Amino acid sequence: MRIGTITGTLARTSAHPLQLASASLVSATMLLVFSAGTAQAHHGFDDFDTARPYYIAGTVSEVRWGEPHSYFTVTIEGDLPADTPELPLPEQLQAPEDSGPINQAPSYSGSHEALEVTIAPPSFTGRWGLDRPLVDGERVEAVGYIGRSHNDEFRPVVFWFEDGRPVNQVLGSQLPATPLPAPYPDAGPAAASAAEEPNNANSDSSDSDSTSPIAVWAVLGGTLVAIVAGGAIYLRARSRRA
Repeated sequence: MRIGTITGTLARTSAHPLQLASASLVSATMLLVFSAGTAQAHHGFDDFDTARPYYIAGTVSEVRWGEPHSYFTVTIEGDLPADTPELPLPEQLQAPEDSGPINQAPSYSGSHEALEVTIAPPSFTGRWGLDRPLVDGERVEAVGYIGRSHNDEFRPVVFWFEDGRPVNQVLGSQLPATPLPAPYPDAGPAAASAAEEPNNANSDSSDSDSTSPIAVWAVLGGTLVAIVAGGAIYLRARSRRA
């Protein structure tokens, strides 16, 4: 059923104004919850191990630029430093709780020679530092996360192009989770299995953090509906006594 069907149906009847207001509020709440869930799904880090950031650098190829995400392949350089080199950070990620984990992220040491990188779409990257498509053969550096179930996938929180221009990929001002202290296991099957261990407190908290906006909107929507329903019951009771 499309959102708005409830209000449209009541509008064609002789519904009490309070019912119309209630239906409108319910529809608006449903729309907010749906929008929040969609945005979180598009820009969340749910499928990536946010407890373990890594640094990568390499050459771009197979660029796919567009909505809802842009993608490209990075062929990893063979002489990566031990951890993230000194690079400028976006203004939004310069707080110590964000800059510390980024600057201390160890270099990727997994078995893949190339990683499939997912970034935000042009409508967002244009606002956060990159106003053009990347091109094949271009060099990029990045700090981000390895995929939980597909460890050849990578999702950056920040990446650099054109010799150090930073691009914020958190689309905000904080990392999605507090990382574990380095060193980490190699970014291969061992890291993927460690991310799935139930006693990994940081991994569990990152899952909770990634879904919390949806829960907040759901609670807000339920509260609004309860208020409207309670008001309707109260007014009906008053009208009967009158």
